[in-house]
Amino acid sequence: MAFDTKIAIVLREDLPVWQKLNVTAFLTSGIVAQFPEIIGEAYRDRAGNLYNPMSVQPVIVLSADAATLGTIHRRALERGVTTSAYVEEMFSTGHDVANRAVFAEFAPDDAKVVGIAMRGEKKLVDKITKGARMHG
Repeated sequence: MAFDTKIAIVLREDLPVWQKLNVTAFLTSGIVAQFPEIIGEAYRDRAGNLYNPMSVQPVIVLSADAATLGTIHRRALERGVTTSAYVEEMFSTGHDVANRAVFAEFAPDDAKVVGIAMRGEKKLVDKITKGARMHG
């Protein structure tokens, strides 16, 4: 199945693995909240057990250094693409209200973005994420 849109998550390459996984989970939830139509039907195994539905669209996970991530953040803002973003200071908070409070302390020019996710037209997402590479 081909998609006209692309979901991309870009992580700062120097994060520990647990932080990469944590940030990916949070950023993905933001994409789902913005585009609930990407969620398919529930899964059911042969025994009849029901499982949560998941995204019908693949997600690409990329990595970049801090400078490139800052550029990607700026490009997304300039092009009006709504993103999910996670700043470094959110690692020291313990709940959503505190996350939003610490996030609000920064502007795009001083935010230490450690992860950003977006869904948009394929070519646009490719232009925005230029410089990032496949996470590996």
